[in-house]
Amino acid sequence: MFTPKRHAPDDPDLGHILALIRENFAYMEARIDPPSSMHRLTREALAEACETGEVWSLGPPPRACVVLTFKPYALYLGKLATDKTLRGQGLARQLVEIAEHRARALGLPRLELQTRVELVENHRAFERLGFVKTGETAHDVYDRPTSITMQRPVTP
Repeated sequence: MFTPKRHAPDDPDLGHILALIRENFAYMEARIDPPSSMHRLTREALAEACETGEVWSLGPPPRACVVLTFKPYALYLGKLATDKTLRGQGLARQLVEIAEHRARALGLPRLELQTRVELVENHRAFERLGFVKTGETAHDVYDRPTSITMQRPVTP
């Protein structure tokens, strides 16, 4: 069993989390356009996310992680990553449950995330976690959808 941990801005594990995200998002590079924002992600940006939102991992050391961002209408899940050697063991589900618990505590009615249109296997994985497609968005200068938005209601 892996232990959940909410990270502080000065947590030395943030470097491990950054490496986990980079390693587990690398496979999409040849598949998505435009490139992932993961390339702009830094340890400093993760530290800021700890201050303006929440960064959670399962470990130790971090084997899965998620960045939670507060929106007026939802808790946004970003950079959800699981060590590829541990996929299929429920770590993503555990992080989504943590996010739901946090959203409930914050009085937010839903969880929200975005995934790239090309990553249909991610769409299916999020559907299995109770998310439904609610919209499409396009990155700047693109005339076609590049991401889909998915939401999941927070149960009382």
